[in-house]
Amino acid sequence: MDDNQDPHHPGGGAAEVLPAEVRTRLEHGAHSVLVDTRALQEVRRRFDDEQADALSRYLASAQSPNTLRAYRSDWCAFSAWCLAEGRRALPADPVDVAVYLAAAADTLGEGDPTRWALSPSTLERKAAAIAAVHGAHGLTSPTRADVVRMTLRGIRRRRRARPDRKRPVLLHTLEALLQERPAPGHPTGAARRRDALLLLTGFAGALRRSELAALTFDDIALDTDAKTGDPLLVVRLAATKTDQEARHGQQVALPRGRRSTTCPVCAFADWADAVRAHRDGGAAGLRAFLDADPAVRDPHHSGGAPAHRCHTYTGTDLADGTGRPLFVPIDRHGRLGARAISGRAVAELVKRYAERAGLDASAFSGHSLRSGFATQAALGGAADREIMRQGRWANPRTVHGYIRTANPLEDNAVTRLGL
Repeated sequence: MDDNQDPHHPGGGAAEVLPAEVRTRLEHGAHSVLVDTRALQEVRRRFDDEQADALSRYLASAQSPNTLRAYRSDWCAFSAWCLAEGRRALPADPVDVAVYLAAAADTLGEGDPTRWALSPSTLERKAAAIAAVHGAHGLTSPTRADVVRMTLRGIRRRRRARPDRKRPVLLHTLEALLQERPAPGHPTGAARRRDALLLLTGFAGALRRSELAALTFDDIALDTDAKTGDPLLVVRLAATKTDQEARHGQQVALPRGRRSTTCPVCAFADWADAVRAHRDGGAAGLRAFLDADPAVRDPHHSGGAPAHRCHTYTGTDLADGTGRPLFVPIDRHGRLGARAISGRAVAELVKRYAERAGLDASAFSGHSLRSGFATQAALGGAADREIMRQGRWANPRTVHGYIRTANPLEDNAVTRLGL
């Protein structure tokens, strides 16, 4: 992977120059690298602690947690490089920044000398971190200088390799993944239910892995399709990649599936029942609930897919305003965790099921569910406007790329050649 290298090791051993205590504080410090702590000390001299703390909290929330973590790591790496090279990190000289980026661009992947360790987008993010820290301290950013901009442009031109795109999870792939779920009953029945909902929600909702991981039961509402009367789920998204401040109240609809095995509403009902059994009865209550699953008593049921249950489902009291995570970790003993899973766990889950289905796991990622929605919708004849609405894409070119992947002959004059 492009970003698999130690974030504090872009220049070959520079990170070791920083004392371990300093590195730990930079990596895990509670304060953002984008907040000028000296300025906040001045605020404390002029205002009381409560007012200063309020200002600090809101300044620290100006960027998403993921962005702050990346910037903190990038700034630590640049500071270590400057210390090793005898350069000044703040304020930095533009030539020093350009040399740092060039050296980082030449770093090869650890264990794979045929690949670059850092992608152009990662290097641009490193430059953005340097700019952000300078701006937070009222300093002119060195990245505005021509030497830095031209260096980044040269890196992009030299790296004109085809992007390593992951395969989309299409409908037939999704069904293959669902067939690889573990057996019903204790201890694997909880994971069976959770994973069905996760795969179906990620696919039908065109959700990013971070959006899936962040969902809570409070975000899910049971509704009815006004045209058909069928049940559906409305998923409210909080902060997203394109709406980090949650200003637009984005939401997606998950309709009833044609079959119960691919029905997001049925999957939600199944998982919610398991979580409620765990809430009310703990591990013992969950075990008793799972062992009472009809599929456990009749594992060789030959009547085809089970019947839909969503038409009689009335919702769950798990949406109680406490922000209970929708997807939680489950250990090999079937025990449910209390905190939400991570975005990385979503990606690993997709890869794990792809491998079980006999597919190349390295060809799939957490994004495969989202890209699979767009590609499958295009194959089904959906217009780009319809795809953009569910996927919350703002740029039509992104959707057109999925449409070209799904059908390279779409709006293509080659079909008129008469061959």
